[in-house]
Amino acid sequence: MSQSFDYDLVIVGAGVGGHGAALHAVSCGLKTAIVEAADMGGTCVNRGCIPSKALLAASGKVRELRNVEHLKALGVQVGNVEFDRQAIADHANSIVTKQREALVSSLKRLNVDVIHGWARVAGVQKVTVATAEGEKTITAKDVILAPGSVPFVPPGVEIDHKTVFTSDDAVRLESLPPWIAIVGSGYIGLEFADVYSALGCEITLIEALDQLMPGFDPDIAKLAQRVLITPRDIETKVGVLAKKVTPGSPVVIELADAKTKETVEVLEVDACLIATGRIPFTKDLGLDSVGVETDRRGFIPINDHLAVLAGGEPVPHLWAIGDATGKMMLAHTASAQGIAAVENICGRTQTVDYHSIPAAAFTHPEIGFVGMTEPAAQEKGKAEGFEVAAVRTYFKGNAKAIAEGETEGIAKVIYRKDTGEVLGVHIFGLHASDLISEAASAIANRQSVHSLAFLVHTHPTLSEVLDEAYKRAIGAH
Repeated sequence: MSQSFDYDLVIVGAGVGGHGAALHAVSCGLKTAIVEAADMGGTCVNRGCIPSKALLAASGKVRELRNVEHLKALGVQVGNVEFDRQAIADHANSIVTKQREALVSSLKRLNVDVIHGWARVAGVQKVTVATAEGEKTITAKDVILAPGSVPFVPPGVEIDHKTVFTSDDAVRLESLPPWIAIVGSGYIGLEFADVYSALGCEITLIEALDQLMPGFDPDIAKLAQRVLITPRDIETKVGVLAKKVTPGSPVVIELADAKTKETVEVLEVDACLIATGRIPFTKDLGLDSVGVETDRRGFIPINDHLAVLAGGEPVPHLWAIGDATGKMMLAHTASAQGIAAVENICGRTQTVDYHSIPAAAFTHPEIGFVGMTEPAAQEKGKAEGFEVAAVRTYFKGNAKAIAEGETEGIAKVIYRKDTGEVLGVHIFGLHASDLISEAASAIANRQSVHSLAFLVHTHPTLSEVLDEAYKRAIGAH
C-alpha cells in the first residue's frame, strides 16, 4: 500500500455486498475499512432475506400441521395446532441478531476497520464520514459504494409503520391484522401473503398491472396462482392502483383504474403492506464531487467491470455494487459484484454474468428461476434469428414428491432449438429454491440440453424433474 493513503480500500455500506467485498479484499491482501450509517448487515440481514425466511419457516410449519387431510394421507394425526405470534417474531429477531453478530465478528477477526457514520465521496480517492464524534476524512486507493436500497412507497401512500407499512416493518410481525391489503404481487408481496394467510389473516392482493406476478414466467405465474392464491383466503384485484392509502383504524385505500386513473372502489381494511419494490438509497453520497449523476430512478451508472461512470467514462478508483447499481436487486448479486469489483481493483479482469444468477420466492411451495422467461427468449430469438422451444415436466410424476405428498409443481426449461443452449429455467414446487442452482450452473456454462440430458441424478430425488425435462427436450423420453 502506498503510504499516502489511509487504506487500500474503503467500502461504503456493510450489507451483504459490502461484507462480501471486505472479506475478499482481505484475502487479496488489501488494508480495508467499511463504513456503515445504520445496522451492520444491511437490508438482507436486518429487514429482508433473513427475518422473512424465519417467518416463512415458522408460518409454513403452521400451515403444514393444520393441513389435516394431507397429514392423514401420510398416516399422521395431529391435534389442535396453536402458535404464538410473539414467539414467531422473537424467532426471526434472534436469527437476525445472530447473523449480525457473526458478520461483525468476521470483520473484526480479519482486522477490517468498521466505521459508524454517514459516508460521502469527497473527491477522487477521498471519503468524508459524519460520525457521532464529528466529521473525519479518509483517503483510500480505491472506494467501493454499496449503499443498497429502500422500499419504494408510491405517491399518495402515507406510511405510519403500524397500520400502513413496508416489508421493513412487516418482518417484525408486531401484529396479525384480521384483514390486510398487500399492494404488489412480486416476490415480497407473495412471501408475505404466504406468511399472513398461514397465520389466519384475510388478504386482498392488489396489483397495478393487468396480471398477477408480472415478473414471473407466464406458466409459473398461472400454476402459482392456482396453488398459492386461489385456495387460500386471498382475494385479488388486478389492473388497479392504490391511488391513496390513509393509515388509521380502518385503513382507507382508494383504488383507481390503472389506465384511466379514475377511482373505482374504496376499501377499508385493518392494515396495508406496501410491497411495490425497492429503490436505490443513493441520495447524499457526494457523487457530484466526482461529476457522477445517478439515472432518473437514482441508480449509480457502472460499466461491466463495476467502475462508476461520469459522462460515460469510468471515474478512477471508484466502484459500485449491489442494489444501488440496479442490475439485479438480490443479495447474492451484490456479493458476486463485490468479489468481482475487488478482483478488478487487483488488476484481474472480472465481470458478473447476470444471465446465470438465480432468484427465488420462498413461498410454500417455492419458486426458483434463472435466465429468461419464455416471452423474453422468444423476443431474443426473433431479434437474432433462432427458434426457441420449451419443455415442461411435472412434480406429479416424481417419486420423491409423491412420497412427500407434495406433487403440485412444474419445471420448465427454455432452450434454443438449433444449439440446445439453455436460456431459462423456471421451477415451481417443493424445494425449488435449491433445485434452481443446478440450472444456474448449466446456464453459466452455456450448456446444451444435449449434454445435460446425459447427466445422472440421484434417484429418488426432486432433482429428477430437471433430468426429465432435459431428456424430454432431446426426445429421449
